[in-house]
Amino acid sequence: MAAVLAVCGVTASMGASAADKVTVQLKWLPQAQFAGYYVAQSKGYYKAEGLDVTIKPGGPDISPVQVIAGNGADVVVNWMPDALAAREAGVPLVNIAQVFNQSGLMLTCKKASGVSSPKDFKGKTLGVWYGGNEYPFLNWMAKLGYKPGTDIKILKQGFNVDPLLQNQAACISTMIYNEYWQVVDAGVKESDLVTFFYEKEGVASLEDGLYVMEAKLKDPAFVAKMGKFLKATFKGWNDAVKNPAEAAKIVVANDMSGSASEKVQQRQMENVAKLISNAGTAKIGYLEPAAYERTVKVLLAAGSSPVIKKDPGKAAYSHVVWEASAK
Repeated sequence: MAAVLAVCGVTASMGASAADKVTVQLKWLPQAQFAGYYVAQSKGYYKAEGLDVTIKPGGPDISPVQVIAGNGADVVVNWMPDALAAREAGVPLVNIAQVFNQSGLMLTCKKASGVSSPKDFKGKTLGVWYGGNEYPFLNWMAKLGYKPGTDIKILKQGFNVDPLLQNQAACISTMIYNEYWQVVDAGVKESDLVTFFYEKEGVASLEDGLYVMEAKLKDPAFVAKMGKFLKATFKGWNDAVKNPAEAAKIVVANDMSGSASEKVQQRQMENVAKLISNAGTAKIGYLEPAAYERTVKVLLAAGSSPVIKKDPGKAAYSHVVWEASAK
């Protein structure tokens, strides 16, 4: 009997360890920006696909590119400008899915600073995130004909809104789902602010997409595994868009710092939902070639200091995993 139980135990443990392991590296700390992954994990969607998924939070000192280059993740969430710059620098990242098909990036300015249009940026101090997030801004300034350090002063912005609140900068970088609301929550009236969306200014580039190392796509087993990952992830995102309150609860439960609140995360999720206009359709996560080409064009057009010096062509993205997820 003991022998039978021992054999059963071995069989059970073999079954339990049969799940394919996937590690995903996020671009930032746990928040509704990544709700789809947490919802898919919480609701058992990854497990149902036979996956054992580890979600690694990001942070100010974590570069998704460095993590995947060092084999610390199978897939990373990253913005396309950073991913394409990394590819040109020798880290062959490939986009396998584009979760956000709209940009949430904006410059938020106090009206009192005298800024009412982009022509008013000249002579002003503008807060900019670095670490790969500066590329869209530098492209925009080049398009306007402004030279950093001469026409405008750049304040390397930390991941907070203090420079605007303390009048150290006329404008700062914000996301519609996060920092913009931090400014409002700090007591600044929306009527006292003026905002410039990169999307509306014609300088937007694709943001939260999923990237893997190019060589991995030659392995059919990896493609099949990541196809399951995308299928479960899209299911998580569809649920998050449909039910922001539930998504907020799940995100808060995954924030080990205890700083996230359901109210703030629900508002964030409601704004994130606007950036996934194809949620609930068969096209969720599909990278539209025209959107990719538009981003590449924006990145190449930065005057004397373009983000990328040559068009990476179709090698920088692949639909093979997305197609596997749709089967």
